Amino acid sequence: MMNPAEFANIAKSEDQFWWYQGMRKIMFGVLDPIARKRKFRRVLEAGSGTGHFALALQQRYGWPMYPIDLGWEGIEYGKSLGVERQAQADIQALPFADASFDALLSMDVIVHLPLGEEAKPMREFARVLQSGGLAVIRVSALDALRSRHSEFAMERQRFTKARLLQLADECGFRTLRVTYANSLLLPVAFAKFRIWEPMTNAPAASGVEPVSPVMNRLLSLPLGLESLWLGAGGSFPLGQSIILIAERR
Repeated sequence: MMNPAEFANIAKSEDQFWWYQGMRKIMFGVLDPIARKRKFRRVLEAGSGTGHFALALQQRYGWPMYPIDLGWEGIEYGKSLGVERQAQADIQALPFADASFDALLSMDVIVHLPLGEEAKPMREFARVLQSGGLAVIRVSALDALRSRHSEFAMERQRFTKARLLQLADECGFRTLRVTYANSLLLPVAFAKFRIWEPMTNAPAASGVEPVSPVMNRLLSLPLGLESLWLGAGGSFPLGQSIILIAERR
């Protein structure tokens, strides 16, 4: 489970902070082609946080969203946003019947489980999806990029593309597409997390910290460029995140 203290930081910054803005653009770039081809009647967001992204998906695509999160703090923020059909639930034991959904999204959630327990939610994702149902999974990438923010948010593991592909295959999915993302800022992230933070002995703290409007625009620009590339079908060989799109076999 994510550090409950991080919900307040996310809720305060989710609308305007460069990372959230940029990663929404990236996800929309990936999802727009899918939305043009496929219609979904019931879409589960497994680990919805504040509900902000579920609301954005429903507004953009008209998808009936079913957001669930283990943290009651996130559910409360979702209520204040007017998010519909929320429920408090554990992704390791979803309270839904088999084949209840035709699509599922999970953004940076299974990384909060201890190493070795990641198959539990993936099997649950497969169970509640119909045959041929679509799963869109995003996870944090590369152990070398673990940061003081990772520690504060209680991130317990990070993935490589190969490990995520193996996990999806073993849990009943056929991968359609997988790519790293948040890639253009990778050198900056590596310098900050592997050089600056160890050198300054920085304590664990949230990385969701306000920056100046100019810096906010500068940092969001590379993510906007990535959204165009990924939306056109491109991919990246390395990055701070991994996005996997797969069908339930």
